[in-house]
Amino acid sequence: MSMTMQRDYDPKRGRWIPWVFVGGMALVVAVNALLVWFALSTFTGVTVPRAYERGRGYDQVLAEAARQDALGWRGEISLEAGVLRLVMRDAQQKPLHGRVEGVMLRPLEGVEVPLGFNATGHGRFAARLEPLRAGQWEARLTFFDEAGTAFDLRKRFILP
Repeated sequence: MSMTMQRDYDPKRGRWIPWVFVGGMALVVAVNALLVWFALSTFTGVTVPRAYERGRGYDQVLAEAARQDALGWRGEISLEAGVLRLVMRDAQQKPLHGRVEGVMLRPLEGVEVPLGFNATGHGRFAARLEPLRAGQWEARLTFFDEAGTAFDLRKRFILP
C-alpha cells in the first residue's frame, strides 16, 4: 500500500488569482486618472499672465528697485475705519508732495478696486474704501512727486 495521498485536481479552484492582479492594476489606473483630473482642474499656481516673459525681464525689476532705493523715499500705508492712508517722506524725513494712484487688489481672484486719493497735507494722502470682502487684499500704490518721479508701494492687509 502506498502512503501518498493523491489530491484531486480542480481547474476552477485558482481562477480568481489572475483577477486579483487585474483588479489591482485597475485600481492603480483609476487612482492615477483621478489624480490627473485633480491636477488639471484645480489652481495652476500661476498668478500672473505670461509669467515666463516677466521672469526674463527680472533685471528691469532689479534696476527699478535700485532706482527707488537711491531716492531714499519712504511710504507708510495704513488702513483704519475704511480709510487707506499714506504718509510719504524723503530721505531727510521731510514730507513729499504730489499725487497718488492705486488699487486694492485681491491677489488670488485678481479683483481690483480703484482708489481715489486726496492730499491731506504734509505728505499725507487718504482714500475712502467701499466695504471689501473679508480676506487678503493688497494695496498697490504709485506716488508721483511734483516732478513726475514715480515711487511704487505695496502692502498686504487681512480684512476680518
